[in-house]
Parts: sequence; structure tokens; C-alpha cells
Amino acid sequence: MSGISIPSDQLTSEALLGVIDAFILREGTDYGHQEFTLDEKRSRVRAMLHRGEAEICYYPENEHIDIVLAG
Repeated sequence: MSGISIPSDQLTSEALLGVIDAFILREGTDYGHQEFTLDEKRSRVRAMLHRGEAEICYYPENEHIDIVLAG
């Protein structure tokens, strides 16, 4: 399954927040032993997107959008 990369700056701020929250709140997302607030998690994901370490991918086959590690 191949995804289409969506630049984060092409999304509205509300849509971007929705994608980030869906990623953060998805069951199985592990942040290790340290606990972070929702705002801290959001900031970390935004920074990863900004630095190009992660990207938003849309999968038209199942109309799913996700954040994946770049590379």
C-alpha cells in the first residue's frame, strides 16, 4: 500500500490538529516510560513534521491518513 505525502502546511490548522491528535491518541502509540501532556505530544509531532523527520501520508485505497517516519 503506497501513500501520498501531504505537506503539513497544505492543511488547515484544524485539520492538522485532527491528524496529529488521531496519531497521538491511537491505541498502541508508545512514548516510553516518561509521561507527556497532550500539548507536549502535539509539540513533538509538529516539530518532527517541521524538521522533515515525519510526514503525513494519505492512503486512497482505504481513505486513511497517518503520520509516518520519513525516509
